[in-house]
Amino acid sequence: MSGQQAYSYVEKCLDSYKHVFNPDILRDKVVFITGGGSGICFTITEVFLRHQCDAVIVGRNVERLRKSADTLIKATGRRCLYYQVDVRKPQDILNAIDETLKVYGRIDFLINGAAGNFLCPLESMSYNAFKTVMEIDTLGTFNTSKAMYERYFKNNGGVIINITATLHYRGQALQAHVGSAKAAIETLTRHMALEWGPDRIRVMCVAPGPIADTEGMRRLAGGVLPEALTQRIPIQRIGERVEIGNVCLFLVTSMAELLTGTVVVADGGSWLASSNDFAKRSELFTSMSNHSKSKL
Repeated sequence: MSGQQAYSYVEKCLDSYKHVFNPDILRDKVVFITGGGSGICFTITEVFLRHQCDAVIVGRNVERLRKSADTLIKATGRRCLYYQVDVRKPQDILNAIDETLKVYGRIDFLINGAAGNFLCPLESMSYNAFKTVMEIDTLGTFNTSKAMYERYFKNNGGVIINITATLHYRGQALQAHVGSAKAAIETLTRHMALEWGPDRIRVMCVAPGPIADTEGMRRLAGGVLPEALTQRIPIQRIGERVEIGNVCLFLVTSMAELLTGTVVVADGGSWLASSNDFAKRSELFTSMSNHSKSKL
């Protein structure tokens, strides 16, 4: 997908949603979501709103945020604020939190989902590219969590969910930058859970595997995984964005009050069974690169 195509992609809400929990379980709570204007975090936001939560989505692309907020409000009838924020800049985050508190008066949940990703072998990766992903993913998670702790959670408690991945469990070709960033986030999560637990703050990670209708899947053969790959996933299919939303929903409810400092891997067992063949992944990268060039 070209940069212009990615920019013009408009998020859509679910055609239908089945409530497993009480539809009012998050009534009048507030969730603050980085990266909430697109991808998995857009759907996490929708799931929370469908349970009577109010939301704030932040990111760098203000036009995308505006369109996504309008879409979410129309679909759910709940409030959804948006602010332009670069998570690498603490003052941006602090300003957004302060504005949120002026409107809602509270923040109950923080979901750190802002991330940068692309496929690239280490030998071709620039120094700045690696640094940028580490700054957006890892430093952005620290910045947002610390800002939220200082501004509100320290005195009021809350739940923090960091969206990670499974790339670093075995190491994966073409993803060293992202795997390194996510590994650091999972370690940071344990430290935050330990130090902030006495302040009634729970901190966890959710690590999705292959998820349909995401930027990564759209780049991979139009979003369709080869049958051979899905057959290697123990549950025989890839996940849906709404399923990650439901996992996050569970984690912020009273049913998960014993969970903190842990990682919930939501991938259908994919990382346990999937091939990690370097040669095949390199061939896939070459094929995808050629496919993208043919569309430019």
